Amino acid sequence: MFQGMNPKLVKQAMKKMGVKETPIDASEVIIKTPEHDILIRNPQVSKVDMMGQQTFQITGEPEILETSNKEDIQTIIDQTNCTQEQATQALKKADGDLAKAIMDLQS
Repeated sequence: MFQGMNPKLVKQAMKKMGVKETPIDASEVIIKTPEHDILIRNPQVSKVDMMGQQTFQITGEPEILETSNKEDIQTIIDQTNCTQEQATQALKKADGDLAKAIMDLQS
């Protein structure tokens, strides 16, 4: 939390201030926004309780996932009975062209 400081001393100071940090074993974290989703795989997650407030600290490499294609992906799945992964790959391969992605999967 505090770089260059003794972690044991930092924990003691946090405890004196009433701050409690609890690690959370998480495999991934998804943050949904109106524009896109943010995926963090293999994150380091901690829950911090301080003065009645709970906050979460997430450390890891973020990956931006476009959400504008969710309806298109569902349409492809409905039309072709493929998996979500297959639909996503087909849409990427077709550069977002819904009709082309469906036709490619049906051929």
